[in-house]
Amino acid sequence: MTETAETAETAEPAETLRIARLVEGLREQTEGFIRAVAGRAPNTRVPTCPEWPLRTLVAHVGQEHRWAAELVRVGQQLPIPDPGDADPGAPDAWARWLREGAEELISAIRETGADTERQTFLGPRPASVWLRRMLSDTCVHHYDAAFATGTAFGIADDLAAHVISENLDLLSTPAFATVRPAVAELRGRGERIGFRRTGPGPVDGWVVTRAPDAPRWQRGPVVEADVVVSGAVADLMLVFSHRVPPDDDRVTVSGDRALLDHWLAHAGL
Repeated sequence: MTETAETAETAEPAETLRIARLVEGLREQTEGFIRAVAGRAPNTRVPTCPEWPLRTLVAHVGQEHRWAAELVRVGQQLPIPDPGDADPGAPDAWARWLREGAEELISAIRETGADTERQTFLGPRPASVWLRRMLSDTCVHHYDAAFATGTAFGIADDLAAHVISENLDLLSTPAFATVRPAVAELRGRGERIGFRRTGPGPVDGWVVTRAPDAPRWQRGPVVEADVVVSGAVADLMLVFSHRVPPDDDRVTVSGDRALLDHWLAHAGL
């Protein structure tokens, strides 16, 4: 019997959030995005998406949720849409546009079954992969909107950690280099990059090993690494996502800075 989107677990890494939390997180971050863009001029520039005005960022978020929902429903890869083709309506309609897009994806996951295999650009994967991907992208774009509008950005630690882990899942899949050729530059000879979480809660993190075929990663204490970025998990997420530079006061870097810079230059999603 196929489980619902609220209760199913998939054959993803053991630390992956449960489906119910992914659904809750998508709603949380969509609402945060809505608050960040509410009442703002559509032509407000988004510095972290330098080619886009705010209206295009809104269009992109609502459009990609709907696109992912369709991918889940039809079970095959579809062309990546152009955000310039999406119409989120007038600013006073943005909130509804964004909520409807998120709910469409959640409904598609629930109706299809989170563990039902669907074709993706990396081959067959559980349908939940699109919920994971859209949550990660929404978290980062929430920051983009908040930064552009001077709105406070907030994200729960477990969601920020999810973004890092989900990104690493993609980057460590050898086939991903066919989609993003720059990722092939992340291969190496065993160099290790650590992202160490500090502050309240467990002191753990992520260790990335640049193996000859593809990066490998593991979650846990950052004991030995050639370069280590340390900071609150939300700030690590922002460095990892190229939203905050590694020389920002919110994080510290120790070790081989050139290795880190090379990683960041080629690890963009």
